[in-house]
Amino acid sequence: MSFFLLAIAIVSEVFGSSMLKLTNGFKNLLPSLGVLFGYGIAFYALSLALKVLPLGVAYAIWSGVGTALTALVGILLYKEEFNMKKLLGLLCIIGGVIFLNIE
Repeated sequence: MSFFLLAIAIVSEVFGSSMLKLTNGFKNLLPSLGVLFGYGIAFYALSLALKVLPLGVAYAIWSGVGTALTALVGILLYKEEFNMKKLLGLLCIIGGVIFLNIE
């Protein structure tokens, strides 16, 4: 259940981060509400997951996977540039998360 809550936290954070681009400096109401909703759910779900998961492990997964997915959203939805430097960075993030979770 704790990893399910962590997954909800990750998806919600990616949603909130993705909405930031549409807020126009928080001048657009609906995307701004999306940011607040996404981050609110993300932090709530993360706090519940932390009842069971160690902080370092949970935060590494949440931030690393969230960063990688947000970068992919930027590439796929916002047509941001994808190059070898981004690929290498994403692979390092994913590899770091995996490395931190190896026991």
